[in-house]
Amino acid sequence: MPDRPRPPSEAVPPAGSPPAPAASRPDAAPARGPEPRAHAADRPPSVASQSPDAAPRPAPGERHSLSGIPLRNHYGPQDRSPEQTGAEEPGEFPYTRGIHRNMYRGKLWTMRMFAGFGSPEDTNRRFRYLLEHGQTGLSTAFDMPTLMGYDPDHPMSLGEVGREGVSVASLADAERLFAGIPLDRVTTSMTINAPAVILLAFYVAVARRQGVAPEKLRGTLQNDILKEFIAQKEWISPPEPSMRIIRDMLVFCTERLPQWNTISISGYHIREAGATAVQELAFTLADGIAYVDAGRAAGLDVDAFAPRLSFFFDVHVDFFEEIAKFRAARRMWATIMRERFGAKNPRSWLLRTHAQTAGVSLTAQQPYNNVVRTTWQALAAVLGGTQSLHTNSLDETYALPTEEAAKLALRTQQLLAEESGVAAVADPLGGSHYVEWLTDEVERRAWEIIRRIDDLGGMVPAIHQGYPQKEIAASAFQHQKELERRERVIVGVNGYVEADEPPIATLKVDAQVERSQIERIRELRARRDASRAQAALAAVEAAAQGTANLVEPILTAVEADVTLGEICDVFRRAFGVYRDPAFL
Repeated sequence: MPDRPRPPSEAVPPAGSPPAPAASRPDAAPARGPEPRAHAADRPPSVASQSPDAAPRPAPGERHSLSGIPLRNHYGPQDRSPEQTGAEEPGEFPYTRGIHRNMYRGKLWTMRMFAGFGSPEDTNRRFRYLLEHGQTGLSTAFDMPTLMGYDPDHPMSLGEVGREGVSVASLADAERLFAGIPLDRVTTSMTINAPAVILLAFYVAVARRQGVAPEKLRGTLQNDILKEFIAQKEWISPPEPSMRIIRDMLVFCTERLPQWNTISISGYHIREAGATAVQELAFTLADGIAYVDAGRAAGLDVDAFAPRLSFFFDVHVDFFEEIAKFRAARRMWATIMRERFGAKNPRSWLLRTHAQTAGVSLTAQQPYNNVVRTTWQALAAVLGGTQSLHTNSLDETYALPTEEAAKLALRTQQLLAEESGVAAVADPLGGSHYVEWLTDEVERRAWEIIRRIDDLGGMVPAIHQGYPQKEIAASAFQHQKELERRERVIVGVNGYVEADEPPIATLKVDAQVERSQIERIRELRARRDASRAQAALAAVEAAAQGTANLVEPILTAVEADVTLGEICDVFRRAFGVYRDPAFL
């Protein structure tokens, strides 16, 4: 049997110092979250003596959560905060126990499997396959050229077309992607950010051609550009003009797409970049604060658009910490919306979230272990009260999933829903001394980070100063050191290792996809009404250079067969191209 992990042999240094504070925004809202919840039990000295920004770690020999929270041997009534009298019910403010009173008794979470590869036809077939096997919502993955705003025939697209998602560069591509799928009968999620406004226009235009009015469309656009600057790094223009585009989309969708979630405020990619659960929670909610500020700056009443903001969180391997994170997230967002922004509509207080099991936790070694990892992560998401869920496939460290692997991942959710009994009771872990204490502790630490971001002037100034980027890098480095010292064991990687593992079947994307997509985009440009396309593109450029809302001219442009890459080139000319300062 392989050796068990050794005890730590050296103290863990704190993360690097954060940047100096900047002047706060003059229009910043005064409310900054409640004071930390007081517990009868004293805090461990190793936490109290360190800055919250330094991602404090416990002393050697202590047990601690994946976020570095020191854990005692057991918890009891003395560890509950005075505010926790047990009176809060599911569906009641601040929604710690869930946003609905009956939770999954009333409706199961949406089983929304992320899918996209190759040509639009390839992904359309995968959509249909998943729907036939019980999926209840669509989730679209785009390839790297689409994510970065390039057409398939651009030199930057070489070798990447259709490789890690579906290639969609025109309204014709979007029509092929959703062919035979009535858009008034499905909810569709699209994971797209820098060019999100263009994909929204494609979707609305496809719906029009199906005879579906915009107000009947239901779904979610990720459209979270701030987390791109923080973690995922798929951007086009700098933060300020990118936020202008989001502001325009908030206005358009509030007025025209009342059932559409304009932004899916995403912690997932922040976590996958190396953040802890506490950092993921804090940075995600801070991004949400920035988007609410943007909507209000556009003249919107907070209750007009806040109910259509949604969230997207990672579900990592630390089972109880992930459950606590979801519970704390709801409580914090409800407080932010009611106290900081003065929202009156209870729907504005609700944190509605999608969840996805942790891609970064999957291993190439012993890949069938990934089925087990995904199962307990999915269970944590359900016990944490998610509204929709994607379960990763066992083969995703190698390639996009095969049909069989994707079906097994979907079956994992169906088994939880139908056979495990977890859907029978709302918040079944509510009242657990440990879970309630951990919820409070995750919340306390997340508030400290949000206050720090407020001190820096908000999330956009914090990004310019590199604060979240540095904190995530420090946490990722700390985690890697723990693995290398075998303070943490990943089965099959640094413990229980096996030699000569047999290969598994993986999905292959035919190189013909790229050639075909290049031919299609060139044929489209050759056959379209050139003068109409040129006039529409000029109108987009005029709106970008001025102050008019960008969405309507972009919608007109895509209906004139202007391509995604052509519109993104307007953004590059009008707004500039962002270059990462590479904060260290």
